[in-house]
Amino acid sequence: MSISLPITEQQEISADVAVDLGRARHPQYGRYLDELDPGQVFEHPRGFTFDTSNMLDFARTYMQANPLYLNAHYAKAHGFADLLASPQMVFNVTLSLGVQNDSEKAIANLGYYQVQFLRPVYPGDTLRAFTKVLERKDRGPDKPGITRIRTVGVNQDDEVVLQYERKIFVGWRGDRLPTTPAAEVTATFPGKENPVVDLPLTGEVIASGLTGPNTYVEDFAPGDIIVHANGRTITEEHMALTYMVGNSHPLHFDRIFSSGLSGKMSGEPIVYGGLVFAWLDGLASRDVSEHAVWELGFTEGYHTQPAFAGDTVGALTRILAVEDAPSSDAHGIVTMQLIGVKNTSAAAALEKHGADLFLKEDAKRALGKEKITDKIFEIERRLLIKRRPS
Repeated sequence: MSISLPITEQQEISADVAVDLGRARHPQYGRYLDELDPGQVFEHPRGFTFDTSNMLDFARTYMQANPLYLNAHYAKAHGFADLLASPQMVFNVTLSLGVQNDSEKAIANLGYYQVQFLRPVYPGDTLRAFTKVLERKDRGPDKPGITRIRTVGVNQDDEVVLQYERKIFVGWRGDRLPTTPAAEVTATFPGKENPVVDLPLTGEVIASGLTGPNTYVEDFAPGDIIVHANGRTITEEHMALTYMVGNSHPLHFDRIFSSGLSGKMSGEPIVYGGLVFAWLDGLASRDVSEHAVWELGFTEGYHTQPAFAGDTVGALTRILAVEDAPSSDAHGIVTMQLIGVKNTSAAAALEKHGADLFLKEDAKRALGKEKITDKIFEIERRLLIKRRPS
């Protein structure tokens, strides 16, 4: 089908059209608790095409040190088809695609669970996302509740790239405007119950000068605590960066909205947590993941305090386990705990809080301990990392 439209001179007509205030519309997005029904499925709008420039921009903005996300030759030498999109970019984009349908009305994101990266994302790939509501817990119509959702990202060939669960804290609609209905979903909800990651890795030894000497599997042992030296001060850049990954929650970039809230969330826009996570990951990368060839995933991730423009974030890593990779003598699997702090150096936070820094914040009340106000994030992650060449 083709269409041919002649363009004529446009006349101004607004003064001739009567204003009818009764026809004003107020489209609403996201979902309140009572609009999120277990079993409900959303296919999220728009999609996101990755290209070399936005992949490199993301890796550099979030201080990544792994050459797989910065150096196409390095990535290809390892067996990948091209430069890889960093896992943080894939995660942030996939999560953000869903915000318009599943969490734009959320009060807070409560956690990330069983995040699994199943397939590389290369320049030219386009991701779409689907979300299924798994569970809804409420405490009565006058109190916010918790919804657990599962999101799956697929590429242009309908191959699953990423899947994860998260919990969102959201209130009831009450007498507020209903949200704009989402499109009906006829496609089968994607996802893998027993996922297997197939990586096209080669045994080629890459020039050692492209990476540091201390981040091979042999450099880690359970119990090690790595204090990452640098911090990162977040500026109002975060508002633009939020929309660069497609996140549409106004809490992160609309000062009128954020200042109109009540409680500790009221005031300046809050930094989107996915960006905070990406900066912490990047701050740690040259010390723990320069020789990683795959992020297997992460779980039990919580933003324990919000971050705002002007805050400086820092990171620490504790090694939890080191294991052989099931099908490769050249790699091992390292499980680690990533901790984020703000407005203090990582070294100062460790000296001040000691072992309490690595306790889950939600567990502290039962232990008779106070929560740490300058701790902002905690998560466990697993990386497939190269062994030191012989």
